[in-house]
Amino acid sequence: MKKGEMLIFSLIGVSIVLLTGVEYLQTRNTKGADPGIPFYSTSSAELSREAGRLIRRENCRDCHSLWAMRDPTQAVPAPMLDGIGILHDEAWFYSYFSAADPQAMLPSRLKKQYRMPSYVALPEQERKVLAEYMASLQVKAWYRDNVVKAEHSALTGQD
Repeated sequence: MKKGEMLIFSLIGVSIVLLTGVEYLQTRNTKGADPGIPFYSTSSAELSREAGRLIRRENCRDCHSLWAMRDPTQAVPAPMLDGIGILHDEAWFYSYFSAADPQAMLPSRLKKQYRMPSYVALPEQERKVLAEYMASLQVKAWYRDNVVKAEHSALTGQD
């Protein structure tokens, strides 16, 4: 090995050690632990299973994502369902799933083929299961507060 090559490899080695050390110090000095996943459900295991069965049967994931899992081949801009229970209660969701025209309750700017379909034809018990499950989808307060702060900052240019 030539003297120049040895110098280059030495510099690369020292750079890697320094960068690793800086990364270690930064992660060691960060405040608090990883807060974890901000989305959760308050539903029982039985309700989750029944709602999951309905969600699969009705192909809800063709448009919506849940637990941040979206089909990468699908480009429908429907809302994520993670944490949607903080926006509406179970009674509202039941009315929404029971509406002949869901857009009358929640207007959509999506193309007609992507708009929320009516589930008025579903049996009442199935609409109740979906409503209860949607209302159970929550977001931890720390995440909600960070999102609100970031949106405020983006809209106003202030922190």
